Amino acid sequence: MQAASGITLATVQKRLAALHQQSRVAAGSLIVSVFGDAVLPRGGGIWLGSLIGLMEVLGLNERLVRTSVFRLVKDEWLQTQVHGRRSNYLLTPVGRRRFEEASAHIYAARAPQWDHRWRLVSVVGELDLRTREAVRRSMAWQGFGELSMEVFVHPSADLGACMESLQSDGLRAVLPKLLPLMANHAGLGNVGTDADMVQRAWNLNHLAQGYLEFGATYQPVLDEVQVGGGKRLDGATAFLARALMIHDYRRLLLRDPELPAELLPSLWPGEQARALCRTLYQRLLPDSEAYLDQQLQLADGAVPAATAVLELRFATQT
Repeated sequence: MQAASGITLATVQKRLAALHQQSRVAAGSLIVSVFGDAVLPRGGGIWLGSLIGLMEVLGLNERLVRTSVFRLVKDEWLQTQVHGRRSNYLLTPVGRRRFEEASAHIYAARAPQWDHRWRLVSVVGELDLRTREAVRRSMAWQGFGELSMEVFVHPSADLGACMESLQSDGLRAVLPKLLPLMANHAGLGNVGTDADMVQRAWNLNHLAQGYLEFGATYQPVLDEVQVGGGKRLDGATAFLARALMIHDYRRLLLRDPELPAELLPSLWPGEQARALCRTLYQRLLPDSEAYLDQQLQLADGAVPAATAVLELRFATQT
């Protein structure tokens, strides 16, 4: 895509082409990323026609967008609001909560501080295999690792919010069979370490490779943008780069328990990826937001304004 300013984000086009080598499942995931990044700060709703236009920039045709949106409605991520012959699509309460939870991680300026206590959720009742798998998926979504088939662990999760998430996922009946616990390392000699806990519960090697690939993809994009100096990007180009980057970063964070620095290997590539994402996002934000001002509409033609939440993304006090 050739920007009006003369800046060509060739690397973005390569990433877009690679994305379309994947299965159709990626279309729904990409729409989820756009909703969380671009639509949520503008009220969480968008006219279907406007969404189709935005996703066309990302290489998705109208039929695929409609099919994916209907699936997201069925899965209770989105809900429909009819306005005459047009329809808005809005986040459901559950969808909004999940987006807001994810946003707190995606746009954080730094990794969270650790209080040196572990959050454990132990299965203390009988669960059939299907229910147990549903619990495992929900816990994994929240970043919990598995110590065994009966114990999930996380260094900083809010256990109350964890139980609420399980309930929102249709697992209310499971709650009496789970025991949330807080645990400190006893500090005894000749015993396992916190690092051993991490190694048992998570595959950090696979995650690290993902972050390295993220850097290899988006550092050249940042380099291209910086070469342009003060030149403005074409709005569609900026939106495309921003949407793809956040999509890829979000998918990495879905697998990342966001361990505190003291539990991570030295030179952890996740921190490098966070810094890269922050810098490139802030560079793309003005031009991509100007594009959204032109393209993102509700069914009645209104253009919802961006809220102050955008100013807090990647802010140092986050």
